[in-house]
Amino acid sequence: MKNMQKQKAVPALIISRVKAFIVDMFLIAVPLLYVTTYFILDGKNDFQHNQLAIFGVWVVFGTIQSLFFTFNAQSPGYRSQNIYIINLSGKKAGFIIYMLRYFFFITTFIFGGSLFCFFRKDKRNLHDILSGTIPVSKKDAQAV
Repeated sequence: MKNMQKQKAVPALIISRVKAFIVDMFLIAVPLLYVTTYFILDGKNDFQHNQLAIFGVWVVFGTIQSLFFTFNAQSPGYRSQNIYIINLSGKKAGFIIYMLRYFFFITTFIFGGSLFCFFRKDKRNLHDILSGTIPVSKKDAQAV
């Protein structure tokens, strides 16, 4: 384990992670939902009755977000909050790991997997534990 004095990053604050998630919803998911609803399908009613389109939007969202994480260790929302998603060795994870993290997020959210951060010292959620990642921010960036 690294010495705390040499550590450059600390677990990201929970509120910052929530804010980052909301920003990503607006910047990535909302445009995807709009394009799918009004350009690909014939409007709201078609979208609401097309489960394949809804599933497709969330697959594309996860892919786009995973690509951002793969290249920058940040999505637009995470960048706005100065948060990085890295593996436990302190490096960027690969695309497959980030996609698995997204899959684990979707599947474990139902069972309260996003509540783990309130009970763990490192503030990792179940999807972070399963994918071997951790959301961090630079040590000096957390002065709130």
